[in-house]
Amino acid sequence: MRKLSGIFLVGLCVGAIGAVTVTISHGAAQAPRVIAVTEAMTSMSESPVTPSASSAPTPSSSPAPQPESKTESQPAANVDAAELDRIVDGGNVSVVVFDRQAGATTVSVHADREYTSASLVKLLIALAVLERGGPTAQVQRMLSRSDDELASRFWSAYGGPSIVTGWATRIGLTGTRAPADPGRWGDTRITAKDVVRIYQYVLAQGPAAILAALRAATEQGSDGFRQYFGIPDAAGDRPWAVKQGWSCCRPTRMLHTSGLIGEDGRFIVAVLSEHPASVDYATASKRVTSVVSALLG
Repeated sequence: MRKLSGIFLVGLCVGAIGAVTVTISHGAAQAPRVIAVTEAMTSMSESPVTPSASSAPTPSSSPAPQPESKTESQPAANVDAAELDRIVDGGNVSVVVFDRQAGATTVSVHADREYTSASLVKLLIALAVLERGGPTAQVQRMLSRSDDELASRFWSAYGGPSIVTGWATRIGLTGTRAPADPGRWGDTRITAKDVVRIYQYVLAQGPAAILAALRAATEQGSDGFRQYFGIPDAAGDRPWAVKQGWSCCRPTRMLHTSGLIGEDGRFIVAVLSEHPASVDYATASKRVTSVVSALLG
């Protein structure tokens, strides 16, 4: 098995970035069966970050407090793909980590395996709405509280499946596909590699309101689901900003954690996972957190 790079957390300093997590409920966006494809190890380049002229107030929800620390983190221990597979125990997991400072992908495991996106597609919905002058505060609520009702409203009003196809072409997403049922936005298909590309675009060219929302998560989403599994639970005092996704059961259970870790959002992390429907959300959430913990070392 190919060893995961131990340079993931070299020089990672923690600061005071807020946290955001976004998820999907059991309503209009549930998960079909996963189609596995081969792993790709292609490194991804990143354009220099250009601050957007778009700016907006953060959502009314208060960001989770993030303590400041200037202590340098130790490098993560090497973890191989077999170890990550063991953690999910009968499920599937894909991981991509991109170091923005080095300009290189440092971890890539099953990067092109397809999953149901669940709420991760809300990043594309937000881009579509804000580009056309849509309501900023409502977009931020959709992201920070994972509001499915708002996502459904925006999906219908701003193009439905064409949101996915249009932005996939624009950003260069090679494994992202619109849902077969045009009304089920959460059934969009996506890969870990593409999730990282979306974050690269948001950081370089996206409206500032998106990052503001990604730093203003509530621990519970609008449907009451606890959103702090994965990156938030594993990061400790490291600064983080995240967007989550979950869905069940068409026919499996999906839990995804994605976002930024480190001072100035140095590392983009995408962990996508699929679990048998017999594995409950609490157990699956702990497994995703353990995957991130293995990456952090």
